[in-house]
Amino acid sequence: MTRLIVMLGLVAGGAFVAACGSSQPPAGDTAPAAPAAAAPTAGAARDLTIAFASTPAPPKTGENRFEVAVMDENGRPVTDASVSAEFYMAAMPQMNMREMRNRVELTHEGSGRYTGTGMVLMAGSWDVTVTVSRGGQPIDSETLSVTAQ
Repeated sequence: MTRLIVMLGLVAGGAFVAACGSSQPPAGDTAPAAPAAAAPTAGAARDLTIAFASTPAPPKTGENRFEVAVMDENGRPVTDASVSAEFYMAAMPQMNMREMRNRVELTHEGSGRYTGTGMVLMAGSWDVTVTVSRGGQPIDSETLSVTAQ
């Protein structure tokens, strides 16, 4: 089973990656998978630890910096993957608002750390699905909830 760690802010390199190997994740909001969640392909699921952080924390409406650290089942950094974060907010018909999605592709910076800048379209509760892929096929994903301001 994948372990998800939600970081409240970006931490300097080593400390952030070190947190990924922790057996006790810090307190954070988690939620069941949103409809946008990518399912791992049959037989390809891994036991990865995925740590997500944003700057600022919590994210705000507009541009934010996101960082994901990915560690394998032995606590080693995963350096050869493609990582994305998809933000999803369900439709609110009572407010005449359709569902919203925004995908942020992250770039490997080293030591299993993937970073990128992306937009949060509005304040409120978002489901964020972090997907780790190789060769275009998802190998693991995890969903968490964040409340943007």
